[in-house]
Amino acid sequence: MQITYDADASYIMLTGTVGKGSAAHQMHSIATPGNVGEVILDFDNALRLIGIEILNAGDVLPLEVLEAAQRSV
Repeated sequence: MQITYDADASYIMLTGTVGKGSAAHQMHSIATPGNVGEVILDFDNALRLIGIEILNAGDVLPLEVLEAAQRSV
């Protein structure tokens, strides 16, 4: 499992490397409590969960998770 973080979002890769556009299916618009952020789930062709994107991650995730995440450009 790998966590990346940039100014707008965090991405949790549950398996290997998940490249842009490699998710076969996505589940959008899961709002966090208070509508502070949004969660998007990525699934592969076998309908297995492969990644989780968190928008507005700086407002949603605990500081220790963000500090441990790999910064992306």
